Amino acid sequence: MFDIPHLDLPPLTLACGTVRLPGSKSISNRVLLLAGLAEGTTELRDLLASDDTRVMLDALRALGCGVEPVAGARDAWRITGLGGRLAVHEADLFLGNAGTAMRPLTATLALLAATQGGSFTLRGVARMHERPIADLVDALRPLGCTIDDLGRPGYPPLRVSGERGGTLALHGPIRVRGDVSSQFLTALLLALPLAADARDLVVEVEGELISKPYVEITLALLARFGIVVQRAGESRFTIARGSVYRSPGRLHVEGDASSASYFIAAGAIAAAGGAPVRIEGVGSDSIQGDVAFVDVARAMGAQVASGPGWIEVRRGRWPLAGLTIDANHLPDAAMTLAMMALYADGPTRIGGIASWRVKETDRIAAMATELRKLGAAVVEGADFIEVTPPPAPVDWRAAAIATYDDHRMAMCASLAAFNPLAGAHVPLRILEPRCVAKTFPDYFEALLGLVQAAPDDVPVIAIDGPTASGKGTLAAAVARALGFHLLDSGLLYRATGLAATRDGVALDDAPRLAALAATLDLRFGQGEEAGRTWLRGREVSDELRLEASGLAASRVSALPAVREALHGLQLAFRRAPGLVADGRDMGTVVFPAAGLKVFLTASAAERAERRHKQLISKGISANIADLRADLEARDERDRKRVVAPLKPAGDALLLDNSQLDIEASVSRVLGWWQERSPFERARERRARAGEQAPPRRHE
Repeated sequence: MFDIPHLDLPPLTLACGTVRLPGSKSISNRVLLLAGLAEGTTELRDLLASDDTRVMLDALRALGCGVEPVAGARDAWRITGLGGRLAVHEADLFLGNAGTAMRPLTATLALLAATQGGSFTLRGVARMHERPIADLVDALRPLGCTIDDLGRPGYPPLRVSGERGGTLALHGPIRVRGDVSSQFLTALLLALPLAADARDLVVEVEGELISKPYVEITLALLARFGIVVQRAGESRFTIARGSVYRSPGRLHVEGDASSASYFIAAGAIAAAGGAPVRIEGVGSDSIQGDVAFVDVARAMGAQVASGPGWIEVRRGRWPLAGLTIDANHLPDAAMTLAMMALYADGPTRIGGIASWRVKETDRIAAMATELRKLGAAVVEGADFIEVTPPPAPVDWRAAAIATYDDHRMAMCASLAAFNPLAGAHVPLRILEPRCVAKTFPDYFEALLGLVQAAPDDVPVIAIDGPTASGKGTLAAAVARALGFHLLDSGLLYRATGLAATRDGVALDDAPRLAALAATLDLRFGQGEEAGRTWLRGREVSDELRLEASGLAASRVSALPAVREALHGLQLAFRRAPGLVADGRDMGTVVFPAAGLKVFLTASAAERAERRHKQLISKGISANIADLRADLEARDERDRKRVVAPLKPAGDALLLDNSQLDIEASVSRVLGWWQERSPFERARERRARAGEQAPPRRHE
């Protein structure tokens, strides 16, 4: 996950490849609660790993459920349920901004506390305390549930409580509104089987039920846990007397269909002339309503094929066709349609989305605001949004898209980076991209693994300098701060030297070394594996940092044939969203057009002191005078070598980091980049041209 304040995306031109979706949020939190209520142990496979599921897992632990990861399996949990009996009678539950946790737990604990006794506080982040829950509370209080508002009436935080031996008033139908959020009905359907020991329980929905497919998910999962709900259309649901939750033993969570919509859209926009975008984990056999987004994509002109557990998308009609659609049946995925509308041949009107107003943010208002930043004309109403794409390529803007701590706003916004396909050519900034952790922590990594940009559009920061100047540490920190890829060119030469030593190749045998470098089987760790390196499938991270590896690298890097063999590999690291490359010739030879070139000028004395401290900390004896002499000799050799001699590029900024710690050095480089990044340059050009925002319209 990119844990950075903003992520800059270059103009993207193509999408192809395969993505494996994380588990569905809607299914994950439902089955977690059902497993927690059932008797026995349930093993859940491919559970979504996200903020929303984390708060549900924490809540189940706090309530006394057994919660443990399955050894040797990723995203698999073993839940030992309560069998409908409270194990603890008091808890303070923090539920973040997870409506799929707040609403069902409120109903469940209110019913259990009313008969078994207890007091439970349910609270979340500030936005959760702005999301209405009054309709659910109004359905529960007449049953005899005690629910106290701890803040603004009708909104969390809440306290539910009761006395042991209490009774519930369950003689008549239980009524709940269905026209604000389907989660209120879902909450009742998940909770009421706990109280159905003596009679059938009937739930009647008042008003038109919105987001119907999410209720279908609830009913399907209840059936997996032994609860069959009889229904009369969308307005009356009956839970049979004697209903008991029974664990299915093991349950697989299918991929998130709402998250699939972003990749379906990417395929419809940018999978042109070659391989498709293939989405695995959800397909034609999905129980999620948002899988119907494939029909929307087809209606806009995409070519879509699907089967059990997979979907493939290619671009077909271009531009896409503008639509008028009632999106009541797929409210989350419909947000993606609003961004696809930027690539349509006319307006796209999305209706039936009143529920957007009470989601993680007011999504109608947020979407309208951000689309206007991009250059679109937008009409917004109580339950609809109409988007007209920018009238001409020059009207697209390099916008900084606010995400409102809303995961779906961030993921949708990424689609605007394909603007070159609409004739524009501007970078995109996404603010607070870490909010995708709510449902898809690795979303941007997954997207960037599928897309391509013109090499010249991918920004590069080159950090060069002499041995032991700290360029590797600085480059890694800058890359983390920007979410960019990292090229440690020194490791390429060290790996070549190490491979040569293992193969018995002399370090002056240029032809054999070049052949070895050209086929170097090297992998650098990303994400949680950052800082680790594998050579021919074996981790060599520590070996590459040894003095012997550094000396070997110095020798092989002086050979023109080796440098030429590694040149293509170095260039291949230039991938979206950007690259930080460190070495001795990144700014002079490999990336001469880098947007920012930095050359470190720490003195040999200071570098010897740093190297001495490093070696001593590892238990390796060393002499500072000898280290300094070695560094000065190596500097002299590097400056005099014929190929790529050590020197700053003509336009490099010199950074004397002799007295700067790493934080100060990073801050200095980021400050320089702030002035030179493609995004800032694009905004400056627009400002000089006299940018004007499109008019605001309402109905």
